[in-house]
Amino acid sequence: MPKIIIDGKEIEFQHGQTIIQAAKDNGIDIPHFCWHPSLSVSGNCRVCLVEVEKMPKLVIACATIAADGMVVHTQSEKTLSARNAVMEFILINHPLDCPICDEAGECKLQDYTYQHSVGESRFTETKQQKDKRVELGPHVMFDGDRCISCSRCIRFCDEIAGENQLTFIKRGDRVTIVTFPGKQLDNPYSLNVTDICPVGALTNRDFRFKSRVWEMSSTKTICPGCARGCNIEMWVRSNEILRLTPRQNDNVNSYWMCDTGRLETFKFVNDESRVNGSHIRREGKLTKVGWDEVFAASVSELKSFNKDEVAFIGSAYSTVEDNFLLTKFAKSVFGSKHLDFPRQIISGSGDDILIREDKRPNSLGSELVGVKPSSNGLDFDQIMEAIDEGKIKALYVVEEDLIKLNPELENIIAKLDLLIVHASNFNNMTKFANIVFPASTYAEKNGTWVNFEGRVQRIRPAVSTFDIDRSLDGMSMSRLDKFGTEYDRWGKVKKTEARSTWRILSGLANAFGTKYKYSMAEDVFTDLAKSIDSFKDLDYDVIGELGAQLKIKTHTAKV
Repeated sequence: MPKIIIDGKEIEFQHGQTIIQAAKDNGIDIPHFCWHPSLSVSGNCRVCLVEVEKMPKLVIACATIAADGMVVHTQSEKTLSARNAVMEFILINHPLDCPICDEAGECKLQDYTYQHSVGESRFTETKQQKDKRVELGPHVMFDGDRCISCSRCIRFCDEIAGENQLTFIKRGDRVTIVTFPGKQLDNPYSLNVTDICPVGALTNRDFRFKSRVWEMSSTKTICPGCARGCNIEMWVRSNEILRLTPRQNDNVNSYWMCDTGRLETFKFVNDESRVNGSHIRREGKLTKVGWDEVFAASVSELKSFNKDEVAFIGSAYSTVEDNFLLTKFAKSVFGSKHLDFPRQIISGSGDDILIREDKRPNSLGSELVGVKPSSNGLDFDQIMEAIDEGKIKALYVVEEDLIKLNPELENIIAKLDLLIVHASNFNNMTKFANIVFPASTYAEKNGTWVNFEGRVQRIRPAVSTFDIDRSLDGMSMSRLDKFGTEYDRWGKVKKTEARSTWRILSGLANAFGTKYKYSMAEDVFTDLAKSIDSFKDLDYDVIGELGAQLKIKTHTAKV
């Protein structure tokens, strides 16, 4: 491989790489605003100027192809002087918005001003005023005076989203960004421009002014919006999710995620409709009870039916671990042959970028761990028909609102003699349920999902739940209501008495007399990895932050 010397360090690079690409691959940081690894080169910010021996002038590292034997200086006196001058030009008209800007704390201009600027400006004239709080689209707000004209947002719309919606107008220090006449920034990926904007010019209207970045914790997890399984960061403050942002994974979603996944997949977690404990229906109303009582009632009710009269419904929103234990409980502990999960494939809703027609994050994983009927068992549609005909009298549903999925099922569900559900929020199913278990959401538990390509990926808890039986340490700034729901001092729900589905099923199996000795989700995964060939030799460490590819044949259609 050819070699290049950067700041006295000899490194190898691939033919065709630019200086900035070769440096990045070897952990050398060259400051930049307009350059992005997934976008074309524009070369208009000039911050990446470097000195190359035997070249008469400084060159921009983002557009200069690396050559074998090239000697580059990123910290020479000439380079630093030019970089300081460029930073001074960029800051000439930039407002002092840092105290109120959402980008503060993760702003490249802030960082580079501290690292590469002289700290003062010779510009004494009035700064150029530009439009503020411009609604470019339904999700994105634009503050023109903060913009440094890097063109990242324009190139993203053209090259990644495939929508020509943004452009520059005017010239010199009056240049600004607008949408084309008659258009809005409303493509399905519009909020990615707020991630790649190096300053606070483009902001997320849903998140705007909600929190400073240093007030939040971030957790690496997976988006539940569809079968793609985009890698994301979940940002939490006071146990409340405030935003989701994409996390780079070149094998799954690159640097991007869709607006639907970003905005519509987390707000139910801290909603007031959260199930605040185990419930049993008495005299027509759901009554909160303790865990021992709800387990005993479930065992008693389930045993009152013939095994062929009971069916189990899993969920492709549940984790691999949850569905694995549901399969073990339904088939081995209870002995039912009727087990399946509903599909949600919306034809025409996918695209060639990220969005899939399969709107469930773990459809393939659910199938792989056995959430399907045994021989002579009934599948999902057949189970619904059997309920309508009175052959299936009891239904055990895990983390699914079947009526929301298909409103026509309401009359069928109403015919059941027994309905047991795991639910994170009160919904259409809990209205008919005899027993309700409080289930943790994807944001509150460890586990794994398998995307449509057979890549197993980890979800991690970003929001904590509260078990009333555990220690109440650290509760000085909060209170518990009579249901055991914890509130913070502002009255927001802080923690709920919810458990992961695998943990609920483990407790129920123990009540049936089958002892499962799982203490955490990783124990369940270890067990299934020994039992299912597709997961052989895998564990949470192997899966890591970027996932692991299963050795299976997958369906490659756009679903």
